[in-house]
Amino acid sequence: MARRWGITVPLPGLPLAEQRELIAELPDLGYTDVWSTESNATDAFTPLALASAWAPQLRLGTAIVPVYTRGPATLAMSAATLAAVAPGRFALGIGTSSNVIVQRWNSIPFDEPYKRVRDTLRFLRKALRGEKVTETYDTFQVRGFTAGLVADEPPPLLLAALRPGMLRLAGREADGAIINWLSADDVRKVVPHVHEGGADKEVVARIFVMPDTDPDTARGVARRQIAAYLNVPVYRAFHEWLGREELKPMWQAWESGERKAALAAIPDSVVDELVVHGPAAYCRERVQQYVANGVTTPAIALLPQGDPTAAVRALGLA
Repeated sequence: MARRWGITVPLPGLPLAEQRELIAELPDLGYTDVWSTESNATDAFTPLALASAWAPQLRLGTAIVPVYTRGPATLAMSAATLAAVAPGRFALGIGTSSNVIVQRWNSIPFDEPYKRVRDTLRFLRKALRGEKVTETYDTFQVRGFTAGLVADEPPPLLLAALRPGMLRLAGREADGAIINWLSADDVRKVVPHVHEGGADKEVVARIFVMPDTDPDTARGVARRQIAAYLNVPVYRAFHEWLGREELKPMWQAWESGERKAALAAIPDSVVDELVVHGPAAYCRERVQQYVANGVTTPAIALLPQGDPTAAVRALGLA
């Protein structure tokens, strides 16, 4: 598998319409991939469509598109469009997302997440090859859908996964897994479950990074991000499975409504494990540790700290 060095788009701290020059510079800086997100800001596809025009050398990936918030056919059409625009350079990452995004924000029941993502994966396999799909899955039905646009090369399908069941599904039925919010050492526990489906499976990791930032500032920003994410049930369960006992005081304070106490309860050691910060050269080395432990595609996610230009350039491999 080719050596990859990715970054998350849109870049924080710069309006999307003003990112053209910096994204066009990414290949010269040593970046090979851009991976998008979708929560409460941009959708997952538009930034990649822009990047496909601004830097045609880059590989594009969604990390991730929720399987609940678009109908199966609409999701297939969006993926087929980008695969046609960027032949051979697009990978579709899907996942359950979380109860917050799906249920609280979109008023969609967050029911049977494992089955829903499995069913969507199976549907997309057929739909993106141009097959007519008439099927009753466990979590939805499709009657007579045939994609009107089929890319010459269907995109690889990756699955966002945290714990063993979903990790094994990613290895067994998808082309790989997308992992998130874990340390370099955690990768050793996670990746073997994916590789049960084959040693050649891709493993994309979103890695949160704050280069050239003083420790107090970096840890302050990181604590807020950790509290926002790791109190969401799916992420809490993930870190309980990883054995991160040090987060129990945070979870207890959060459940009691004591938000400041929850932030204060996150140890520096956990912050430093989950968010890479320090001099840029050190940050690059830390990201490489994820690769050494089994990640095939690191997707750097810059945490907000103003104009991202210097950070993007400092973290490049070129």
